[in-house]
Amino acid sequence: MKHETLHLADYIIIALALTVSLSIGLRFSRGQNSTKKFFVARGSVPAWAIGMSLMATLISSVTFLAYPGEGFSSNWILLVQGMMVPIVLLVMVWFIVPLYRRVIGLSTYEYFEKRFGTFARMYSSVSFVLTHFSKMGTVFFLLALALSNMTNTNTFLITWVIGVVIVVITLMGGVEAVIWADVVQGFLLIVGGIASFVILIFSIKGGFPELWHIATVNHKNNFGPYTWDFKKLTFIVMAINGVFYAIQKYGTDQTMVQRYLTARTDKAAIRASLMGVALTVPLWALFMFIGTALFAFYQQNPLPAGIKADAVFPYFIMTKLPTGVVGLILAALISAAISSLGADLNCLSAIGVEDYYKKLRPNRSDAEYLKAGKWIVVAAGIGSILIATLYIMSGEEGVLGIVFTLYAIFSGGIAGIFLLGLFSSRANRQGLNIGIIACIIFTSYAFLTSAKIGLGEDKHILLDLGKYNFSQHKYMLGVYSHFVVIIVGYVASLFFPKPDIDSKLLYKGWRESRKQELAAQQESLKQAV
Repeated sequence: MKHETLHLADYIIIALALTVSLSIGLRFSRGQNSTKKFFVARGSVPAWAIGMSLMATLISSVTFLAYPGEGFSSNWILLVQGMMVPIVLLVMVWFIVPLYRRVIGLSTYEYFEKRFGTFARMYSSVSFVLTHFSKMGTVFFLLALALSNMTNTNTFLITWVIGVVIVVITLMGGVEAVIWADVVQGFLLIVGGIASFVILIFSIKGGFPELWHIATVNHKNNFGPYTWDFKKLTFIVMAINGVFYAIQKYGTDQTMVQRYLTARTDKAAIRASLMGVALTVPLWALFMFIGTALFAFYQQNPLPAGIKADAVFPYFIMTKLPTGVVGLILAALISAAISSLGADLNCLSAIGVEDYYKKLRPNRSDAEYLKAGKWIVVAAGIGSILIATLYIMSGEEGVLGIVFTLYAIFSGGIAGIFLLGLFSSRANRQGLNIGIIACIIFTSYAFLTSAKIGLGEDKHILLDLGKYNFSQHKYMLGVYSHFVVIIVGYVASLFFPKPDIDSKLLYKGWRESRKQELAAQQESLKQAV
């Protein structure tokens, strides 16, 4: 049942999905006359919609294509990172959300400045920008490559068409349009993923029992290896990496924190965060398991030579799924990219205005800042499309491996800065700045002495120091950078005066205020009785 081209019904479904996205942008285009409305929607978005938006933002086309590719070629070990997220979130969400809703205006990194000064804010902000530009380039590249192979359409044409749609939606409706588009696209994504999985299961001779048997025999349905070896990709490496990923994502990432600000109350923002992760982790698992099911299917039905792991799911879609379902899956794939990239563009624009434009041109009108924000949306959109060309040579590790590696490099100890600022009243600006410099030196050393360039057998390390090369697994680079900031930053702080800190910037301050609130509530109950 190979589709040489898409049928008319598939094109209609895809066109409808894009039309709905643009209509939502048009629906919320009215009233976008202030930066507060454009970036945080004045706290007017319900919790369930924010939760769906968080899920849609985290589930991009990387999830839709790279997770099945990883499940097909390996096992479930890269899923361990996502499994750590709910564990960390349940511990920290209760004080992270109120913290940001009380101490910042819009930019996450305003907290870093209030706690440690301008350098900390600029460093963390730049780290966010680099991380998300690398991610956006990956999403655009993977989406365009998959769609061009599936529809015989020019890769650059797809990239620019989808890019323009995302920029237009973000420009017209701001964060409110992004969130409500995420809701629609989130439902489409869930339906597309489940439909793919069900059809795949029924396509395997012997059904689920045979799938599980094939996966077990070929060691596809586990999270190993389980050894305590930080030089290889092991369960413990991914678990530790996942803890810091969760702290950084939900504690310091503008795309998450900006969602907290759109909620009506602290409790609504907390519910949204918990709902988002409750939807996201099962979807990550679903798409990873689709890869395992694809492996079982193609053990029974030989796969043509030359198809890479990341291209197996698109190949299955185009050769085994019926007309209409193909359009639904492609619409879900495109929607996943629109959701993730639209959120990124709005957040990059918010950072551009709050952390840079306002610093360069202070005391200007809000109208000027809004105009600058919209120009930043356009520039960031074009920039991310151009960056997509850097991912053409993805190597043999797969796109998901590239994303995780770039995140580890560009994370640059940001979670370490956040933890130090939140839990240590002794840490000060001078000590933290020394910790950041130490982190930059360490990260540069580790990257240069471990990264390889070149093609095939001609690959060589950028800076070969022999036995002094960084020999740990690349995912540990981000973990170590956080520890460098925490340890060096704290020790260096001891050589400078203890800072005078506003208690609301510390976890201890939140805990004390929480006790006072509970005590006040108990007193009110006593008086009522």
